[in-house]
Amino acid sequence: MTTIQLTRKDFVSDQTVRWCPGCGDYAILAQMQKVLPELGIPKENIVFISGIGCSSRFPYYMNTYGIHSIHGRAPTLATGLKLANPDLSVWVITGDGDALSIGGNHLLHAARRNVDINLILFNNRIYGLTKGQYSPTSPRGTRTKSSPMGTIEWPLNPISIALAAEATFVARTVDVLQKHMHDIFLQAANHKGFSFVEVLQNCVIFNDGAWEQYANRKLRDDNDIFLEPGKPMVFGRYSDKGLIQTPDGLEIVELNDEYTIDDLAVHHVESLELAWELSRFQYPKPLPLGVIYNVTRETFGEGVRGQIADAKVLKGEGDLYKLYNAGETWQVKKNGRK
Repeated sequence: MTTIQLTRKDFVSDQTVRWCPGCGDYAILAQMQKVLPELGIPKENIVFISGIGCSSRFPYYMNTYGIHSIHGRAPTLATGLKLANPDLSVWVITGDGDALSIGGNHLLHAARRNVDINLILFNNRIYGLTKGQYSPTSPRGTRTKSSPMGTIEWPLNPISIALAAEATFVARTVDVLQKHMHDIFLQAANHKGFSFVEVLQNCVIFNDGAWEQYANRKLRDDNDIFLEPGKPMVFGRYSDKGLIQTPDGLEIVELNDEYTIDDLAVHHVESLELAWELSRFQYPKPLPLGVIYNVTRETFGEGVRGQIADAKVLKGEGDLYKLYNAGETWQVKKNGRK
C-alpha cells in the first residue's frame, strides 16, 4: 500500500477566509493546516465541527469533512460522530462564548466521559460575531455594549473548568506563539481521550490587546512560564525566576545565591493537584503555557464498545425486528371513514 504524503496545501480549502484583518484566528488556522499532514491521517478521516461564533467559520477553511453546527452543541455532535466511527480524527472548534455559555453543559459531559476528541477553545474574552458584548471569560469590570458600566460577573477560567470536568489532556497556548501552538496541537492530536486546548486569541476589533501581558514581545518573557514535563518551572527573560513548592503552595522566587534551579519545583503532568494550582495563576503571576495535565484513562468509546461486546456474549447477537415486536404491541387500523 502506497502512503500518501500530504502537505499544508492539501488542507487549504477553496473558500475565502472571512475574518477581520489581524484576527488571531488566522494564526490558529495556519498552524492547524501545518499539523494535520504530520498525523499521517487521510483527509477523509478528519472532521472539524464548530458551533456559532467567529471561530466557527473554521470548517469552511479546512479541506476536510466539516460540520457547522448549532450554538454550543458541537461537543455533543462530535461525541455521536466519534462513537459511530472510531477511526475518525474529530476536532471541535469553539470560542469562549460558544463553549462556556450556552455550550457549558455539553463541554462538561464530553470532558468527563473522556470522549476521544480534540477541542480547541479560542478565548478572546469577548463576543466578536455579535459585535462586542462581554463573554463568560471577560474580566470583571469590562465595559462593553452589554455592560456599559462594567460587568459585575466573575470570569470563568477555562483551564480550571476542564480540570474540574475530568478532562485527561489540558493545555494552553497563545495565538502569536506559532511554534508552541503547533507543538501543542500535535500533542493534543496524539492523545487518546478528551483533549482540551485553550488558545489565548486576540480580537483586534472588539477587544484588542486582551492578552497583552502574555503576547507582547516586550512583556511576555517575564509573564509566560513554559511548562515541560519533568523539567524545573523556570521563567523570565533571562531564565532568572522560578517556582518553588512551599507548604502554602507554589511561590515565585528569584534565582540567585539563595535559590538555584535545583530548588525549583518540577512539572509533573500527571499531578491533578499541581495542575489545579497552576490553573489558578493570574497576572501578575506568570501564566502557565504548554501541557498542564495529561493522563491516560479508558475512553468513552472503549467503554461503550466493551459493553456491547459483553452484551453479545451474554445474550447473543441482537435482532432489531424481534426488539420492535417484543412485549405489548398494537396496530392502528383505519376507522373506515374516507
